[in-house]
Amino acid sequence: MRCDNGSTGPSRRTFLTGTGSILGAVALGGLAGTAKASISDAATVPALVIGTGYGGCVTALRLAQAGVDVHMIEMGMAWDTPGPDGKIFANTTTPDQRSFWLRTRTKQPLSNFLGFPIDKDIPKYTGILDAEEFSGITVYQGRGVGGGSLVNGGMAVTPRREFFGEVLPSVNPDEMYNVYYPRANAELGVSLIDPAWFDTTPAYQYGRVGRKHAQRSGFPFVYVPNVYDWNYMKQEADGTAPKSALAGEILYGNNYGKKSLQKTYLQKIRATGRVTISPLHRVTSVTPASGGYTVTMEELNTTGAVVTTKSVTAAKVFFAAGSVGTSKLLTKLKATGALPNLNGEIGQGWGDNGNVMVGRANHLWDATGALQSSIPTAGIDNWAAGGAFAEVAPLPTGIETYASFYLSITRTPSRAQFSWNAATGKADLNWQTAWKQTSINAAKSIFDKINAKEGTIYRTDLFGVYKTWGDHLTYHPLGGAIINRATDNYGRLHGYSGLYVMDGSLIPGTTTVNPFVTITALAERNVEKIIATDF
Repeated sequence: MRCDNGSTGPSRRTFLTGTGSILGAVALGGLAGTAKASISDAATVPALVIGTGYGGCVTALRLAQAGVDVHMIEMGMAWDTPGPDGKIFANTTTPDQRSFWLRTRTKQPLSNFLGFPIDKDIPKYTGILDAEEFSGITVYQGRGVGGGSLVNGGMAVTPRREFFGEVLPSVNPDEMYNVYYPRANAELGVSLIDPAWFDTTPAYQYGRVGRKHAQRSGFPFVYVPNVYDWNYMKQEADGTAPKSALAGEILYGNNYGKKSLQKTYLQKIRATGRVTISPLHRVTSVTPASGGYTVTMEELNTTGAVVTTKSVTAAKVFFAAGSVGTSKLLTKLKATGALPNLNGEIGQGWGDNGNVMVGRANHLWDATGALQSSIPTAGIDNWAAGGAFAEVAPLPTGIETYASFYLSITRTPSRAQFSWNAATGKADLNWQTAWKQTSINAAKSIFDKINAKEGTIYRTDLFGVYKTWGDHLTYHPLGGAIINRATDNYGRLHGYSGLYVMDGSLIPGTTTVNPFVTITALAERNVEKIIATDF
């Protein structure tokens, strides 16, 4: 069964502190040897995949199954070794060095609670969540083997077919909905929560309050598929398994119950015996060379310092470092003359998937529960009428807040572009915070009506002092190397044979829903064509 209504999930989470954990050490046990292998300087490889998120994992698995040896490069850590507390990832309410990528102070999506700032100083470390700051916006991204799957909410949504033309206008919807979306959903382990359990468990009281308020204002309330193991969550609730979602784990990883890429594609990748993964390696250059391309990379330690620099030769290179990572790298390579024949579409068409967050203060008789599962399972669908879908999201604080919290995906036309700043040696993004007003207006089409009906007000203590809307961030970066513009219609970069884009940078700024199922399905489509014609 598939829910075609919008939602939000890959990479955000709506909690005020962080969340912590990935997949238990036991669950990750056979992956460690694969993930920790380090590529040698001067190595030659048939296929190099930059990134280990959804697009990268699809690419590596299908190439390996076709008999191609693959090396994957990952900037983040392997995340296969427990910390001092016995967990892979930090706890939700007490973020530590594991929680953030090379920051000395946390930068949590919810920066305040009850009028008090909640960020704290932490040691600098190659942690799991990158809060990357650009002009006008902070982009939250996963860092580690498994990419964004490590830190998202697991909401696995297939866009409604009638909206697909907004998402990928050059791609045949028949093949996506008949072949590649079903394949992606099956590989990712997508399923729906048991509605009867949702109706009774204390962990989703917040969701039931959200449903009541939505329906009383005439909005459709829909269940949204997820990649969480629902049987495991029931065991958490029964006290027969270590708590994971019911311990609030999400934004900083989930130790046990979530089926991240480490439990799906990466397990299959390891089983091929043809894929090696180098974590803590950052690609800095790709240039044409005899036999393919010279790829230069830096090996990092856990403080972010460069340990050594390596150059390898790859016959074919697949860019799958995520929308921001791929876009920044390609923008640099074009501007600095490493790949001057890339076309003018590089860096263009970047969007935030219309992300905006908001909280509502409920009446005392509408308690949302001290225990809240961190895994969102439902939302309010006003996409057709108001251009917004609002995930009914948790606030897993461990206390009763009498608050409803939402992350919306909205229809917005605003698109930014990356450019190379030679003075700073970095790629800039020209996003404007004012562009979020369109998203706020779309979200207000839902919540102004609910507040009027329920006699409630917006919370103003979550994103600063007297600030209502979380308009400063995105969990769903998309675009920067748009398919059929910067690439051909299958992700081959214009100007160079053997260079490909395989991630969310192909998608022009919106998916109308959580992006990761679409990113996975598109990668399945593209790599199938590439293997058939280019290998």
